Amino acid sequence: MGLCAFYRLGELPLVSGETLLDTRIGYQTLGQLNANRDNAVVIFSYYSGTHASYLPLIGAGKTLDPARWFIVLVNKLGNGVSTSPSNAVLQPGAAFPRVTLLDNLRAQEQLLFDHLGIRRIALAYGWSMGAMQAWHLAVARPQQVQSLLAVCGSARCWPNNQVFLDGVRAALCCDAQFAEGHYSTPPLRGLAAFGRVYAGWAYSAAFFREARWRDLGFDSLEALLVDWERDHQALDANDLLSALYSWYHADVGLLAGGDWRAALAQIGARCIVMPCDNDRYFTLEEAALEVAELRQGELRPLVSPYGHCAGAPARFAEASAQIDSAMQALLHA
Repeated sequence: MGLCAFYRLGELPLVSGETLLDTRIGYQTLGQLNANRDNAVVIFSYYSGTHASYLPLIGAGKTLDPARWFIVLVNKLGNGVSTSPSNAVLQPGAAFPRVTLLDNLRAQEQLLFDHLGIRRIALAYGWSMGAMQAWHLAVARPQQVQSLLAVCGSARCWPNNQVFLDGVRAALCCDAQFAEGHYSTPPLRGLAAFGRVYAGWAYSAAFFREARWRDLGFDSLEALLVDWERDHQALDANDLLSALYSWYHADVGLLAGGDWRAALAQIGARCIVMPCDNDRYFTLEEAALEVAELRQGELRPLVSPYGHCAGAPARFAEASAQIDSAMQALLHA
């Protein structure tokens, strides 16, 4: 994991009316903020990911070159780095309060504008749930976010997406070992079920039909599914469900009196929105609905059999090249 600093906010009042105690946001910066304080690129962590997931995109000679850009990698609350059920001292495990992306936004605004002293953000970017956070920042700060790159992640959690989340959550919670979050040992059967169900949504029908799991180094479909099981068994169940709650309730409309269309119309940034044509839960159709409400919005779909996973940072060469091209277009406009 990349070197991580922590910004301590103390008590954070939440949308739910609860208070998150001893709040801290984990982040990493690369490069230097310029004299105008307007060369920041802010990148948000995705579901079950951390700031380190984006490090392969950053380096000398790359589009995200720290010699030119002040790059800030931000961990959302509940991801195991920032304050989460798994690391909270005062509100651990099932005692962790309900945190939304609006709560994350308020904490992130303090980090970016108060603590780091950024004046304008050249690019807000993220994949999946990272894109959802970038959308929120662009709505909340229309004069300060100059461009937005949202990859396989919508401005709100649409109903089909919520059904998907309900399914994986139910699979995890059915494990008696989970004990409504009061487990003393990890609910491994529930975590495995969570991962196996998730895998069916993460790729496309073509991926499975064409046995594209071979591209990923697996010798059978079952080997892929077992890998998803084991991957999720290494994660904390309460962390997964905390972040899932934030995802499920995400809606930029909450920043505009409940009207998501009005919220998107507020965005002043130039936006490139990149859904995958085969994404099963952040769908192309719903991305198009959101882009239609933007002042400066361009829809650039990723055409890929890898479904939602196509947009993962530095995972698939062809999709990664398309994402990099969009990033260049926004940063060098």
